[in-house]
Amino acid sequence: MRLLERMRKEWFMIGIVLAIAGAKLEPSIGVNGGPLKPEITVSYIAVATIFFNSGLSLKTEFADSRLHASPCVFCSDFNEGSWWK
Repeated sequence: MRLLERMRKEWFMIGIVLAIAGAKLEPSIGVNGGPLKPEITVSYIAVATIFFNSGLSLKTEFADSRLHASPCVFCSDFNEGSWWK
C-alpha cells in the first residue's frame, strides 16, 4: 500500500518520466509534420492552455475588481478625450 500512496503523491513526476521514455522509444510521433503536429500544438494549443490555466487560478475578488475597473477606465478615458474637443 505504501507504493500506491507514493505513486499518487508523485503522479506528475511519473507522468513526465513516462512521456520522456515514450519520446525516446518512438521519436517519429513528435517530429514536424508527424501525428502530433507540434508546429500547431505547441504554438497555439499549449499557449492557450497556459493562459487558460492562469485565468482559472485568479482569485474571484481580483477578477471581479478587474472586470469592474475596465469599463470605468474606458468610460473615463472616452469622456476625458471628449471634453477638450
